[in-house]
Amino acid sequence: MSKFQAGPMLDQIKFPADLRTKFTEEDLPQICDELRQYIVDVVSEKGGHFGASLGVVEMTVALHYIFDTPFDQLVWDVGHQAYGHKILTGRRDNFHTNRIINGLSGFPKRSESEYDTFGVGHSSTSISAALGMAVASRLKKEDRQHIAVIGDGAMTAGLAFEGLNHGGVEDTNMIVILNDNCMSIDPNVGALKEYLTDITTSHTYNKVKDEVWNLLGKISKFGPNAQAIAQKVENGVKAALLKQSNLFESLNFRYFGPIDGHDVQYMAKVLADLKDIPGPKLLHCVTMKGKGYAPAEAGSPTQWHAPGLFNKETGEIIKVTPKSPTPPKYQDVFGHTIIELAEKNEKIVGVTPAMPTGCSLKFMMDAMPDRAFDVGIAEQHAVTFSAGMATQGLVPFCNIYSSFMQRAYDQVVHDVALQKLQVVFCLDRAGLAGADGPTHHGAFDVAYMRCIPHLIVSAPMNEAELRNLMYSSQAEDNGAWVIRYPRGNGVMTEWKTPMKYIKPGTGKKIKTGEDVAILSFGHVGNKAIEACETLEKEGISMAHYDLRFAKPLDEIMLHEVFSKFKHVITIEDGCLQGGIGSAVLEFMVDNGYTAQVQRLGIADEFIEHGTQEELYTQCGYNTEDILNTARKMLAEKQKMVG
Repeated sequence: MSKFQAGPMLDQIKFPADLRTKFTEEDLPQICDELRQYIVDVVSEKGGHFGASLGVVEMTVALHYIFDTPFDQLVWDVGHQAYGHKILTGRRDNFHTNRIINGLSGFPKRSESEYDTFGVGHSSTSISAALGMAVASRLKKEDRQHIAVIGDGAMTAGLAFEGLNHGGVEDTNMIVILNDNCMSIDPNVGALKEYLTDITTSHTYNKVKDEVWNLLGKISKFGPNAQAIAQKVENGVKAALLKQSNLFESLNFRYFGPIDGHDVQYMAKVLADLKDIPGPKLLHCVTMKGKGYAPAEAGSPTQWHAPGLFNKETGEIIKVTPKSPTPPKYQDVFGHTIIELAEKNEKIVGVTPAMPTGCSLKFMMDAMPDRAFDVGIAEQHAVTFSAGMATQGLVPFCNIYSSFMQRAYDQVVHDVALQKLQVVFCLDRAGLAGADGPTHHGAFDVAYMRCIPHLIVSAPMNEAELRNLMYSSQAEDNGAWVIRYPRGNGVMTEWKTPMKYIKPGTGKKIKTGEDVAILSFGHVGNKAIEACETLEKEGISMAHYDLRFAKPLDEIMLHEVFSKFKHVITIEDGCLQGGIGSAVLEFMVDNGYTAQVQRLGIADEFIEHGTQEELYTQCGYNTEDILNTARKMLAEKQKMVG
């Protein structure tokens, strides 16, 4: 049972039907207050995403109050903002397990609840998904409503516009709610933000629009022709008062708003009206991340996106001060190193799709604002934009989270590798990413990158190696280069080492030995070091090689390994199918070697959320798993000899 207590009204709501049947519109503000307080209570002690869910409390309550969920289908974009939704849909008592291993997912998930109509974690999918559901309902002759809630940050992705473009020509009961807070995780960028600001701040437009909307309601009683005429008047007024015609109405969406997304009673009335208007509609709501919690309102929305644990009374974020110096995060090593390199090489530029703080390109954006680019939530554009700069002799470092890189795979193949362009892909959050779960684990990048011609695929075992790989990748004529590294801290407190060139396809022998060879790739090699130390004390002689490159492989080193060892273990923080272990097996077979090879990595399944250490153990490649694998191999050898 949860120790967290709900307020008197929220306590009566187990499912949205309770909200709709037990309470009036006059009760909604108090329900919002209680829901907001419950989120504050739990997240302050358990952690998780924060500001986004507080910003849509009123929207969440109004949506579940007006629409017959789950029959009416509600799709959240990304899902950072869906905590209130989870609490209202039967998961309040388990909400304290959010993002904890074997607990609730941090994002909407179809297998978790029928109210989670579409699994999310990557942005900008809601409009296309809701449109697909709406068309299916039309074909099945079901009179359902379909609502996509999308933030203005997520609206910057091409997929969102593809959905709008198609949705405008389909006769469906679909409402797109644009949650406009000028933020994704970092502040939003681009022309769309300027456009929405223009709409939001045009007081003359809003006043006249409200009057026209009221007039429309009265005229509609006199027949469809009168309503059509009035709609043309409305469109003409909008076009005249704004600097440009309404973007959304040019795509055949009826545009309503902007309205105050924190006035729950007014929002409920608007949503009730929109239910009765046929065709695709867009409701523009202006909200504030962190609304209702004073420290979050006054502080940085980026900081309060996922603040960790904090004192709910004072807003002070709880930071554990380590007793000794701790290694830096890999992302920060990237952020500082790219500045060092760019100061010496004027060709270097930095690119990220809306994650400047998360990947630490923010350091370069502050130091060299004209050479670092946040392109919005648009991974495909980030890659091709980088390719375009590369054609002109620049060296773009395109930093994308590993799991988000999947969204731009065609651009890597077609726009970069095929043209042999020098773009450096820095894949942050490679491997198991922790509490964000399967939508964010970077499990597949080695497998999907190493099959592409003209592409170098590498991974550092520590911070010094990350710096060396970054330094090496900017050298002339190296072509496209992938550097993958995990979420979290490295292993070196003294990490600002002089950088040196590493030739592609050269690994590193960490330790000599006689009994078993360990071939590691990336940061998990540090677990192999720990295992080797323990096994040596047991009298087992272990050799350890850091491959460093999945492509090209260090064939000289592999010839040495397979000429000497009959027992080999490969370790990778990525999928086994097509991963580094597969590459080693391919080399072994192609060169006529035979050996017992045990591959440790992520099996052929999606891994749920938990801490990284918990998930390493679950997937079988933590330090203890390496120890047991080596012991078992040698025990079987002894049995065969005996």
